Amino acid sequence: MRILCSGAPSVSGGCWMGCWLLGVALLGALAASPSWAQEGVALDEAADAERVETPAEESAEAAPLTLEDVAKVAEQGRLAGNTGWMLTSSALVLFMTAPGLAMFYGGLVRKKNVLGVMMQCIFLMGLMTVLWAIYGYSLAFGGSGRFIGNGEYLFMQGVQRGWDEAAGVPTEPMYDVFGVPIPMYCHVLFQGMFFIITPALICGAFAERMKFSTMVAFSILWGTFVYCPLCHWVWDGGLLAFTTTENIEAGKSVALAGGALDFAGGTVVHISSGISALLCAILIGKRKGFGHEDMRPHNLTYTVLGAAMLWVGWFGFNAGSELLSDHLASSAFAVTHFSAAAGLLGWCVYEWMHNGKPSVLGAASGAVAGLVCITPAAGFVQPMPALAMGFLAGIVCALACSKLKAHMGYDDSLDAFGVHGVGGTLGAVLTGVFATRNCWNIDGVNKLGLVEGESRVFIGQIVAVLVTWVFSIVATFIILKVLDAVMGLRVSEEGEMRGLDVTEHGEEGYIFA
Repeated sequence: MRILCSGAPSVSGGCWMGCWLLGVALLGALAASPSWAQEGVALDEAADAERVETPAEESAEAAPLTLEDVAKVAEQGRLAGNTGWMLTSSALVLFMTAPGLAMFYGGLVRKKNVLGVMMQCIFLMGLMTVLWAIYGYSLAFGGSGRFIGNGEYLFMQGVQRGWDEAAGVPTEPMYDVFGVPIPMYCHVLFQGMFFIITPALICGAFAERMKFSTMVAFSILWGTFVYCPLCHWVWDGGLLAFTTTENIEAGKSVALAGGALDFAGGTVVHISSGISALLCAILIGKRKGFGHEDMRPHNLTYTVLGAAMLWVGWFGFNAGSELLSDHLASSAFAVTHFSAAAGLLGWCVYEWMHNGKPSVLGAASGAVAGLVCITPAAGFVQPMPALAMGFLAGIVCALACSKLKAHMGYDDSLDAFGVHGVGGTLGAVLTGVFATRNCWNIDGVNKLGLVEGESRVFIGQIVAVLVTWVFSIVATFIILKVLDAVMGLRVSEEGEMRGLDVTEHGEEGYIFA
């Protein structure tokens, strides 16, 4: 995610010579193209209305091209490219929730609960989208407060197109990415997909035993009081937003320890959901029969296909967080793929050494662990560190899902904490180690990570991790305790034994005649 901070140089723009040549080639074909405008500026549609056809004999005497004409078409081409990439990335991130996460989680539960897990994912696609449009985006990205947004974008005001009475044309609000505009709709949609998948990740911890109605209430409260504040803190200039050295020295920083680097959601998405998932697993309690009944995944075919879909969707998740189609997006794309590949190998190596053979579930889980780990670092690290991060994540997350889980005795059904909480924490810390200005000179000429001999970013990462852990634990604890008192957390023992597909939804995932 482009981190909102002042004083950071733009790294976008692409190759202008290529854009100009493209503009010359396209100008003759673009007979009437409306211009884009920054927020509050009317689209150039009035000019289109005044255009009339030029007779063939007069077209040869048309005015010569000017540099302004070429630059205008080049800007239109850049806007079209950035918009196309952001809409594609938004679709890829939505694809991660369903079918990706739905199949990944669906295969891991017992067959009597497969529909329950899939219903959670697809229901949250609807519920969280509505909340995001009504008030979520405004709380996360409205205003410039230190702790939370405001009502600037309530009910999509300031996002949807307006009307300029004086010019008699529509207006298009634009989101500024370090001086490069993209439609506000692109930013709203892309960020909204993160708002969907984050609570869906938590569902893996309480799978097979939480009431569906309680899950709905929990997701609403958690998204409002945990996700939105964290999102504002990290990506909208709040409590944890990265601050340039120039602004720190000028006394303009509002962030703790200068803020943290989080390109695509290490703190906002993975640590917050993973830590909250652990607390859910502990407070709700273990599944009936946990530890002595057969609770193996009922369909690893689903899980592997789901993991592959998550891998593909993650390119939109991470590379799309650049918010532009440029060289940094390609760098984020590359390191995302490398870390996933190394994570898969790391988990398999761990299993090979401890169990004598690698498992399909381990390979799928390792890929996801590598993806989680690289998420905060995607815009800041080079390919070789990405391989190291992914491989280490595969091993560390495997240890968390086996040794740590067994030692502590909690029932994190689908290892949401072991992969997302542990992997996200590891990735956030290692971002402070491997971040380099060679990828993104977000702090001007100043160095970033320990690998460059600088420690201030590393300290900021540690502070951000601790704040996210504490905030997620406290807020989630309060939410769960309130819900437990008001409506209860668990289904009945009979309902749990029969399965949530039948008791919560009145359906079965598999009917064999």
